[in-house]
Parts: sequence; C-alpha cells; structure tokens
Amino acid sequence: MLENLKKYAVVLASNSPRRKELLGRLGVPFTVRTLLGIDERVPRETPVAQVAELVARKKAAGYRTSIKEGELIVCADTIVALGEQVLGKPKSVDEAKDMLRTLSGKWHSVWTGVSVFTTDKEVSFTAHSRVKFAELEADEIDFYVDNYVPLDKAGAYGIQDWIGIVAVEEIEGSYFNVVGLPMQRLYQALKSF
Repeated sequence: MLENLKKYAVVLASNSPRRKELLGRLGVPFTVRTLLGIDERVPRETPVAQVAELVARKKAAGYRTSIKEGELIVCADTIVALGEQVLGKPKSVDEAKDMLRTLSGKWHSVWTGVSVFTTDKEVSFTAHSRVKFAELEADEIDFYVDNYVPLDKAGAYGIQDWIGIVAVEEIEGSYFNVVGLPMQRLYQALKSF
C-alpha cells in the first residue's frame, strides 16, 4: 500500500514517540526532523476547533525554507479542550494534576491538526474526537502523574497509558486521533500524493 510514496523521502516533523510508532505502523519508511523555535502561539480569538490545524500549518511553514525537492513532510499538533478552554502540555506536576482533576467525570474534545506537504502540494485537515472520563480519585491522579510522563502530553494524559485504561468510559471518533495522529485520515491524505 501507499506505493505512490516511493517517489518521496517521507519526513515526520515530530519527536513524539507515539507519532513515530503510528506512522511506522503504516509501513512507510521515514526519517524524523525537528526544528526548534517555531512560534506555536495562536490569536486568542481563534475558535478552539481551528487551533490544532493552525498550529500544524505554522509548523509546516517553519519547514518550508528547508524542504528539498522529493521530500514529503508530515506535521501535526494535538490539543485537548474542555469547552473553549484549551489544555495544552502541562508545565509542572501540579498543573498536570489540576488538568486531570478538571477532566475528571467530564466529556472533553481532542483535536489534531495535520499538514502534509511537498514543494508543490499541501493537504491539511483537522480530526476531532470526544472522550468521557470517569470520576478520578485523588490517589489515582497522583499515581498516574508520579508513574507516567504527563508533561509531554496535551491535557496531561495519554489514552494509551494506564490512565486511559482506568479513566476512559467512552470515546466518539478516532482512538488514534486521541493518541496524537488520526491514522485513517492521514492514510487518505498520503494516498492523494
């Protein structure tokens, strides 16, 4: 599958171990390239449904100056939102615990924006999933934060971690989107090149 990609050197513009694993599961050879210093801030008035794709496109713009002929680059960004409140990556253990307390017992949204591009074509899209957390006890939150790595994850959790097993009651939409890369949508985008 994806024989059309043989003419490209595929580049994943992410250090996320989850994105590396998921892209690797497509059987597409790729390398990883990351750039530092890309401004991921968005205007405060940006609707939450547009934030992730806007950031993915900003990341893509950062790679435009270094893309080579024959490369295909995949950029992505994932956010967690409770209503209009965006929960990014926590900056501290305390902030991670606060985020998990905020999500406890509630539905929230996970948005992933993706930009796939070459020197002459770009395909961008947003995937949306809804996740319902069970009520979490303080000791469960403490256990997760103390034993896993919530600081590198939007919303302070990884659905593939222990917290996903004990807290996720329901999910609407793509599980892989919640992990950080909406694979079915990405597959369709890659087929278009």
